[in-house]
Amino acid sequence: MLPGMTDELQSNLQSQALAQLIKDLGIDTLSQDKQNELIIKMTEVLLKRIFLETMEKLGEKGREEYERMTEGDIIPEQMEAFFKEKIHNYDEMVQGIVVEFKEEMMTANK
Repeated sequence: MLPGMTDELQSNLQSQALAQLIKDLGIDTLSQDKQNELIIKMTEVLLKRIFLETMEKLGEKGREEYERMTEGDIIPEQMEAFFKEKIHNYDEMVQGIVVEFKEEMMTANK
């Protein structure tokens, strides 16, 4: 998991986007081991995209503050609150990245 990305966020991403994506891409017809492998890879890509977009939106000052926060123990709720405070419509931004990722995967599967 990337620094500052909460277990809750990761869980929500998996359950909201990946479950439907698995079905839409026909991944649900693969063996459970192969499904798990693909889910892990897709989750990693998605979390990296969210992290990169988050860092970009924070700007230099926000990134410096983020780095100071990550030097100590990270409390997931505080990190998520930080992102929501610093990035207008943070939840919508995350959802947009999820939707974009899903569309890319659907297009690549055709």
